[in-house]
Amino acid sequence: MHAFTKPGVRGYPEVDGAQSLMVQTMRREKVRGDVLDLTAMGGLTGSLPGVTLRAVEGSAAALAALKAAGIEARAACPGDNLSAEWPTRAQTVALVLAGDRGTDYAMAQVGWAHACTPPGGTLYIAGDRDKGFDRYVRAAGAAFGTGETIGRDGGMRVAKLIRRPGQTPPLPAPETYEAYGVQVTGLPGVFSAGRLDKATTLFLAHLTAMVEAGTLNLAGKRVLDLGCGTGVIGAWAAKQGAEVTLVDGDLSSVRSAEATLHANTLTGECIHSDVDASLGQRTFDLILTNPPFHVGRGVVLDVAREFIQTAVRRLVPGGTLYLVANDPLPYEPTMQDVGPVRELLREGGFKVLAASKSA
Repeated sequence: MHAFTKPGVRGYPEVDGAQSLMVQTMRREKVRGDVLDLTAMGGLTGSLPGVTLRAVEGSAAALAALKAAGIEARAACPGDNLSAEWPTRAQTVALVLAGDRGTDYAMAQVGWAHACTPPGGTLYIAGDRDKGFDRYVRAAGAAFGTGETIGRDGGMRVAKLIRRPGQTPPLPAPETYEAYGVQVTGLPGVFSAGRLDKATTLFLAHLTAMVEAGTLNLAGKRVLDLGCGTGVIGAWAAKQGAEVTLVDGDLSSVRSAEATLHANTLTGECIHSDVDASLGQRTFDLILTNPPFHVGRGVVLDVAREFIQTAVRRLVPGGTLYLVANDPLPYEPTMQDVGPVRELLREGGFKVLAASKSA
């Protein structure tokens, strides 16, 4: 079995363990015909003999890996209607639960899979027992009507469910809260969907203090919120008068950022992109980021380092990268590629760093 991967794809640098077990199980079950894979990652399901893969992904990195593999894929996330792409539903659907993204996201995945599976169709669902797999499969079974766990390898599990006729369960609602004058909308599974995380809280507190002290002026500046999540940083910058671009590799996050801007009657551009791959020729005066360092359950610094290299490519002369990170994460050597690194704050296990490109 073979699949493409790259930084940002679940399981990187290996193939995701749950997906691998699911595909092995489907091979043993002699699955054939059209298979709708709602979490296609690097396209491993397409390696099954006799299978025509309908690949779906919400990760821009995974979409890039699928393109490199020569696999056409649809960008979508839980709740999206796929009937325009495929008017006739596939009899077999595959899904890897992202239990690490929280209960609401996993339940949104289950509801989406139910909507995509025709009555009498089969869902193969995989996940990690330590990340709630059994609980989510019980919830799926209540909607589908019948199912059993048919694959086990360490903590990984695969279940097979046959859908009965019936209503699809509603998807969990977005969460909302206020932070630093921004009304935030968080879709299920988006980082800090329900409340602001400690690192971003520290980051925005320090940036706000700089604005109030007159040492940071965002008015009229082109600002990139890189890895935007809910869009709270970009929306805060827009409130300071910046022209903002918000980018994330996760489609649900881009949708959240759009909703956050809308809730605050702010304008800005929200882009689904594998780091800066979809930014064309855009350049920026400032880049603000709380870069991700997890892909699934693993610590992967490759994406964060690509964020920093984006600053090298995208900052105008004299432009500045502002970054918040956990204390131990060694970003300073890479940030030297932008310019001399300044530590602005170290507090509560986090640090705020800045590096300016030479004028």
